[in-house]
Amino acid sequence: MAFDAFALVLAMLALGYLFQRLRVLPESAAQTLNLVVLYVCLPAAVLRYAPRLHLEPALLGVAAVPWLLLAATVAAVGALSRWLKLRRDEHAVLLLTVALGNTSFLGYPLTRALIGEHALPYAVVYDQFGAFLILSTFGLWVLARYGGDSAPNARDMLRRVLRFPPLWALLLGFTVMPAQPPSWIAGGLQRLSDALLPLAMLTIGLSVKLALPREELKPLVAGLALKLALMPALACVLVPWLGLHGEMARATVLESAMPPMVTAGALAIAHQLAPRLAAAMVGYGLLLSLITLPLWARVAVG
Repeated sequence: MAFDAFALVLAMLALGYLFQRLRVLPESAAQTLNLVVLYVCLPAAVLRYAPRLHLEPALLGVAAVPWLLLAATVAAVGALSRWLKLRRDEHAVLLLTVALGNTSFLGYPLTRALIGEHALPYAVVYDQFGAFLILSTFGLWVLARYGGDSAPNARDMLRRVLRFPPLWALLLGFTVMPAQPPSWIAGGLQRLSDALLPLAMLTIGLSVKLALPREELKPLVAGLALKLALMPALACVLVPWLGLHGEMARATVLESAMPPMVTAGALAIAHQLAPRLAAAMVGYGLLLSLITLPLWARVAVG
């Protein structure tokens, strides 16, 4: 593990949370930084690493894992909801926050820190062809089904997918971007992608909420157990079955172990779906993952 990178993660998270509590930055700061990460740093990281990725059948296995875990999530959350007699909005929050992990903002820098720079392209494949597409399809369906919106059609989903900048960067990286670009391009991409970790962690620190909903403690504990323990354990079973080994397997398992996606929690809150539970899933999931992620990075030897 790159201790210096992980220490930077903790420092920027703490600094962001401190800024949030002291109200040092404007309320829109987290949203602005989020857009910078989304439109600048993430595409730069993808363009930097995607050309080094050798297209091979095993990559289909990397992309398949999040979809297989989605099926397991729907079954597990359904059984859990019946057992704990959860409300509809609690059920929806668990569907969103267990199915969707923080595989980009947290996943990219921590894959780089915990496994190594060469594993980052596999995290990109997992995120772009797994988590992001799940958010754009299954996520929209959950919000429509439980949040009272009109059901999204195929055109809406396609438009959302096509408007995501890192996806275009991935396509360019696979097609026209050379593995060894001119030094001025490589240097610029390196500087922009290096800003990914501190800016992403600062953004999460500015956004995270740690209010503990006592009456929703059971779904919170159960949901975090599913997200941080059961899903990566299932991924450990899936990766050898799909023929994934080495850094490819480790990156896949680590991505599956990421805590709930900040965007998923924010969407649940915006649709008034158990907002305290959604905030707690994201906040406490992030804190606990700082312990569980290094463990999964060691367990997933593949």
